[in-house]
Amino acid sequence: MTVWDDLVGQERISEQLDAAARDADALVTAVATDAPPPEASKMTHAWLFTGPPGAGRNQAARAFAAALQCVSPDRALGGSPGCGFCDGCHTALLGTHADVTTVAAVGSQILADDMRDTVRKSFTSPANGRWQVILVEDAERLNEKSANAVLKAVEEPAPRTVWLLCAPSIEDVLPTIRSRCRHLNLSTPSVDAIADMLVRREGVEPEVAAAAARATQGHVDRARRLATDPAARQRRAAVLKLPLRLGEIGACLKAAQELVDAAAEDAKQLAEETDTKETDELKAALGASQGGRMPRGTAGVMKDLEDKQKRRRTRTQRDSLDLALTDLTAFYRDVLALQLGSRVALANTDVEDALQRLAQESSPEATLRRIEAIAACRDALDSNVAPLLAVEAMTMALRAG
Repeated sequence: MTVWDDLVGQERISEQLDAAARDADALVTAVATDAPPPEASKMTHAWLFTGPPGAGRNQAARAFAAALQCVSPDRALGGSPGCGFCDGCHTALLGTHADVTTVAAVGSQILADDMRDTVRKSFTSPANGRWQVILVEDAERLNEKSANAVLKAVEEPAPRTVWLLCAPSIEDVLPTIRSRCRHLNLSTPSVDAIADMLVRREGVEPEVAAAAARATQGHVDRARRLATDPAARQRRAAVLKLPLRLGEIGACLKAAQELVDAAAEDAKQLAEETDTKETDELKAALGASQGGRMPRGTAGVMKDLEDKQKRRRTRTQRDSLDLALTDLTAFYRDVLALQLGSRVALANTDVEDALQRLAQESSPEATLRRIEAIAACRDALDSNVAPLLAVEAMTMALRAG
């Protein structure tokens, strides 16, 4: 199993990255042996991975990072870097490699403070790996100051430093940064490719795999979670019942409250384990006593961690709400397809009775207005409108049609 096996439906991208990893390996070997570097190398110091949600931008970047750090002895025999089994590949894929630094947005933005140490590290030589790899998972969330810091590092990188930036589209990244990167655009994987992956890699029953792949319409991570997590299937089922519950104003307000509460509970569950671990590790690093008493002068550091955790919980809640809104959009998209007699495959075949009922009871124009209401709710959440107010406005608009 190579590191490229997790890139579902991205054969062209895998081939390009594999060729670049081979040339990168040859470059490191040439430096170590004082041999001349290879000509026309496909390797470069900065890469930009773009593609729709769920296509696997971050997975592709991390697989490439693993291939760059691969220490398999098979390389000396002509094998391709990225075996997936050696210590370099294993730790890079897990995110524990000392020379692979991952930056992800904690809140709505990647702040300059979040990038300062990373940019400083990018100018150093790798500690024990073959390359110093900086992976920015949410490059579209760089604010002005953090983006300028990245630009300076990308303009004049250290000889063995590689920047891997991930964003939904090339337009989401500053022109000055993207002009210095090699661009790779991932495509949406097919439903069949995702279903095949779930059967082979996750051991999911073919029927469950096919249903999860159809429901998520090309989103690999969501399909995996839906196929393997019963709680995720229950949450999706609850969301898909919402359109039939909006007959009265009170029901709209209740449904909105339930959506927001479910998202908050998701955020709480995801945050509890991470927050506790982070807090304990920081207290130990600061020299807290056995009774939990902190040394003097450390209150500011603990406050910074609490603020970071609060931003992360808020973002997690918004992400959970966005997932529900995605399911609702797919539901009404299916309704519209039925109303227009389209031959496009339905994503939510498990609730086809509800789709047929709404398709008969309303018009295509009303369905389009409902889809627009969901998009407006998304925009409101992005603008930091209180989640409950945004979702209540949406459910009222869904009722009105």
